[in-house]
Formats: sequence, structure tokens, C-alpha cells
Amino acid sequence: MTLETAKDSLVLNQIISQKTDTFMVEDDCIVPDIKPDILNVISNSGIVCIYKKEILDGKIRLDGTVNTYIMYLADSEENEVRSLNTNLDFTQIIDVEKAKSGMSLETNVVLKSIDCKVLNGRKVHIKAILEVESKVSSNETVEYIKEVSNLKDIQFLNEDFQINSLVGTGCTKVYAKDTISINEADDLVEVMKTDIKVINRDAKISYNKILIKADLQVKLIYLTSDNRINIKEATIPIVGFIDMPNISEDHICDIKYEIKNLIIKPNNVEEHSIYVEAEIEVCAEAYENKELQMIQDLYSPTAVLNFSQRKIKVMQKKENKSEVCNIREKMTIPEIGSNKIYDVEVMPVIEEQTLLSNKIMYSGEISLNYIFASNGGVGVDTKKVSLPFNFTMDFDGITQNSHIDTVIEITLQDFVVLPDESIDVKIDLNFTAISGKDTSISIIDEIQQDEQNKVQSQYSMVIYFVKPGDTVWKIAKKFNSTVEDIVRINSIEDVNNLPVGKQLFIPRYHGC
Repeated sequence: MTLETAKDSLVLNQIISQKTDTFMVEDDCIVPDIKPDILNVISNSGIVCIYKKEILDGKIRLDGTVNTYIMYLADSEENEVRSLNTNLDFTQIIDVEKAKSGMSLETNVVLKSIDCKVLNGRKVHIKAILEVESKVSSNETVEYIKEVSNLKDIQFLNEDFQINSLVGTGCTKVYAKDTISINEADDLVEVMKTDIKVINRDAKISYNKILIKADLQVKLIYLTSDNRINIKEATIPIVGFIDMPNISEDHICDIKYEIKNLIIKPNNVEEHSIYVEAEIEVCAEAYENKELQMIQDLYSPTAVLNFSQRKIKVMQKKENKSEVCNIREKMTIPEIGSNKIYDVEVMPVIEEQTLLSNKIMYSGEISLNYIFASNGGVGVDTKKVSLPFNFTMDFDGITQNSHIDTVIEITLQDFVVLPDESIDVKIDLNFTAISGKDTSISIIDEIQQDEQNKVQSQYSMVIYFVKPGDTVWKIAKKFNSTVEDIVRINSIEDVNNLPVGKQLFIPRYHGC
């Protein structure tokens, strides 16, 4: 007899590799003829753009650039402050043993440090250290048997599971662009420094689409023809959508933003404006929480059944939680005094993450690099300081054994010099904690009836004494009986509590 089975399927996102690598990008930069010689470097900064990434067999490849901004003191009688803007292009190959073409790749590339060494007045050497977190995943559709319809006495051992099944993935490219006006009294000479970040991230699910909405926060430091340094800040909206069939509001979405290209272009002096355009790739993964009852074992008292069973890795208890840490401090830095602050580079680092029951405790340090006016407002100087922080996030369901990935975004940074020469510091850090658990479960994907070894029907009763490790299921399967009959005949109240040595009457339905 051919067994008639009903199957169901799961789409699994299997993490093949997850690793962190550090690499260096370096090159020489020649000072353009229209700019004065370099006396010394004041500050370095950069923005990383990844314009291409791909998975090869056993490797991943990243192609990108670091847009660098170098502010320097010119070797001139006026000791004016000028800047260099150049791109450090790179191609980085990273070994990932199990990676294969066709898998999905997620990366997060961070500029850890950038140094600039003056070789001579017309030439500098730039070295950038980048850290890349990479995750290679494989999406697999797995079918499993959930029932057999034409063998009435088949016995199933089922177990309930809660897992996260992948609904779908998708990416889109969006462009945040605008012409940013500056003061009409400012005749712009050059953009000395650019700071950009994606803030106010939001997403809504509607009609098989994920609607994404965010803001590109732009900060420009520029030099005027009368040797003044000014600042312009602006916010450019980011709007787009990702097509994803069968998605609903109940699903969990992971959304990542990655800057692929950046254009900062001053317009004609008469226009008093700067054109800004950022190409951003937005990728999403959507999951649904599924409650499943899956067959873990089976047999029939009247037929010989053979089945295949295998282990699969699944994700469980995936959940995202975000909270904002508000840092409010007053700092006194003698070197700054009452001088104007042009910019502060903010870099938070989590040094310790402690998991408690329903809580996550963070402690770390914020590195602050102040760029401020000096020499009576003519020059520019820098000062690095550190600010410790502690933050506790409430997160229901978290235990000491949970797996947590945390991402920090800076949603506010404001530094104001007060009349008493102290600095009023306001920093908002948005902590996003992503919980999840990878585990293995067993599935049965094929069942066959052995026609050559048919069972001859006969009935008998045996007496059995419970041994250590016995369960009603194991006993029933061993003697070709049923759990239902053993429980009924022996008046067992709790199948999970079988005392060792207890005498049981076991009905058998065929000879062994």
C-alpha cells in the first residue's frame, strides 16, 4: 500500500558564517596646485561607501571607497586653514570557507580610524583602518511530513515548536538629494568636512510592500573667501518601498541601510548653495512567528514503516527592541574655553553587555573629538576626550543564555558653549537589541511501508516493569502497542510520571 502523506514547508534563513575582519586602506594624496602647502594636519575624517559586494566560492568581495576630509594648517604667512578631499578606493577579499555564489551577504563597514602623515608640503600619506562585520546566509525551503491519511492506526509522537520562518527578502535603492542653501554673505571656497548619518528610521507594512522612511542628516563645514569657517546643517528625507509578497503587519522586519555613493558638489559662487546626493541601498528580511506541531517519531502496530529523519537549524524567539539613552552632561575643557565649536565627532563603544532576567545592562565609552576655533577665531584646533555611559534596557523574555546583537545609532548630538565656558553636552543614543536563538529540530521528510515484512495480526498481553529512562511512548513502540491503550488499561493519570519498578499491563497487537 502506498502511503498518502500531507506535507508542509518552512523557509529557513541559515547563517553560514558570521565574522569580523579588519583591513587597511592607504594611499598618497597630492595637494592640488591651487591650494597652499601643508604645514601640519589638524583633523582627519571619512565616510565609507560600499558600491559593490558579492559572494564567491569560499570568499566575499567588497568594492568601495573612503571619502576623506583632511583639515590642515597652511604653510603661509596667514597660517590659514584649508582642506583636502580625496577618495581611497579599495577592493577587499575576505575568506569565508562555506560561502557559495547565490547566498545572501550582509555587511556593516565602519571606519575605525584614519591617519594622515605629511611627507612634504605637497604630498601626504593617508591610512584608514576599516572594520567589516559580515554575515553570509543561505535561504532554504524545507518540506516535512505533517500527517499520513490512509493508515488509520499509525502512532505519532509530536512536539510543539515556535520558530521564525523567513517570509522574504528584498532590496531597493533610494536617493536622498537636495540643494542646500548657505548664507548669501558667504562666498564659498571649499567644503572642508562632511558628516552624514541616517536617522529617524521607520517602516510600515502595507499591500505586500514595506514602506521605508528615514532622514539623511547632513552637516557641512565650509570655508569662505574671507577665510571664515561656517557650518550648515540640513535634513534630507529618504522615502522608498520594498516589494515583498505575503508580508503582513504581524511579521518581524530587519531593515539595513548602506551608503553606496556620495556626491558633495558646491554650486557656482553666485548660487550660495551646495548640492548633496546620497545613493542608499535599503535591504529587508521579514520573518513570521510560527507555532508548529512536528512529528518526532512514529510507528504502526499493524505495519512495518521505514522513515527518514534529519536535523535542521531554525531560528527561534526573534525580536527587536529599541530604546533611547539620553546623555546630558556639562564638560569643562580649558583648551576650548569660550571658543566656537565647529564640530564634534562622536563614536560610542559598548565595552560590556550583561544579560539579566528581562534586562540588558550596557556600559561603555563615548569618544569625543572636538573641532573648535583657536587663535582668536582664526585657526582650528582639536581635542579628544572620553565620556563613560551606563544604560539599562528592559526586554521581556531575555535571560542570561539569550543571544543579543546590539546596534547603536546617534540620533542627537548638541554641544553648546555656555557663558561660564563649560560645554552643555546632549547626546541621544538609540540602542536596538536584536534577540534570537539558533537551535536544531528534527523533521521527517519521507515514510515508506515495508511490504516484504508484513506483520501478522495477533493479540497478546504482557506484564512489564518500568525501567529508568522509560516513557509511555517508548514502551508502546517497543511492544507494538499504543499510548492510549496503555494509559487506559493501567489507569495512568500522568504520562510524564512513571515510577521506576511500576508494573504495567501491555496489550500487544502482533508477534515480534
